[in-house]
Amino acid sequence: MIERLDAIENRYNEISNELTKPEILSDIKESMKLSKEQSDLRETVEEYKNYKTIINDIEAAKEMSKDPELSEFAHEELENLNVAKENSLKKLEILLIPKDPNDGKNVIIEIRGAAGGDEANIFAGDLFRMYTKYAEKQGWKVEVYNEEQGEAGGFSQIEFLVKGDNVYSKLKYESGAHRVQRVPATETQGRVHTSTATVLVMPEAEEVDFKLDMNEVRIDITRSSGCGGQGVNTTDSAVRLTHIPTGIIVYSQTERSQIKNKEKAIKILQTRLYDLKIKEQEEELGAERRNKIGSGDRSEKIRTYNYPQNRVTDHRIGFTTKQLDRVMEGSIDEIIEALVTEDQNRKLKGE
Repeated sequence: MIERLDAIENRYNEISNELTKPEILSDIKESMKLSKEQSDLRETVEEYKNYKTIINDIEAAKEMSKDPELSEFAHEELENLNVAKENSLKKLEILLIPKDPNDGKNVIIEIRGAAGGDEANIFAGDLFRMYTKYAEKQGWKVEVYNEEQGEAGGFSQIEFLVKGDNVYSKLKYESGAHRVQRVPATETQGRVHTSTATVLVMPEAEEVDFKLDMNEVRIDITRSSGCGGQGVNTTDSAVRLTHIPTGIIVYSQTERSQIKNKEKAIKILQTRLYDLKIKEQEEELGAERRNKIGSGDRSEKIRTYNYPQNRVTDHRIGFTTKQLDRVMEGSIDEIIEALVTEDQNRKLKGE
């Protein structure tokens, strides 16, 4: 591990030297690439420096312990330093886990009402609000790309971009079936119903990730449809794209401008095809995808939101919190941190 850390520190210092050279500074693309690489290494290098400082302090405390007058103080200091050393080693182990290359990306999320009719669509709307509130707390921006409103409220389907720092690293665990247990507003007997909505989180595709061949795409312009609002059903601005080789269909109608809807639809299609490419690569690797938390499989029931007991349970890691009311207001940090920690532990064990 120390050899790897030395190599990382050397590379970090090499990049610092490269970034002072005029030929690098004048090449914006290369300069940005090196700055990004250095930024990715910074946390590991700083923690390694902290670790080396602790080791030096331990050696100094050992020398101090030989002095009878200072031995008591030195032994107490050694105890504290040894705890700090163990904590630093744990941090370094986690920092050395290979990072998901998509962790720094924005995401496109699709939420669909699934089993449960109107109540499933209403719950899909509740999940959209939950993620929007969470994004606000993180300082991220949300932009709706497509929505199909439910007749009783919520959405039968909604697709939206979440833009900010390291969005995918936090939200990648949210893919799967989310189950709600509550008394629907339409229920007259006061019975608890169970409904589901599915969530799909995809890293936003960039041009370098997946180049879309527009010759393979059929473009249809249609009239917007929805539950009221100016411009709906009055202009031919909605865009439907069909990717002929895969049969993937995407739709965008949130803008009045046909051009803007087309741009959003292309971004969704690009991201869907990139996500498909990632899944195919992981399937080739076999068990990796099956062992992954948040495999992206729509049918995998990942979480239950139980309103009568104010309880949320994540079934993949057996995590439960009795603060559903806060979770639905976007306070999902505790759940996400538990998922990140479990994922890191599995990787440390080589699972």
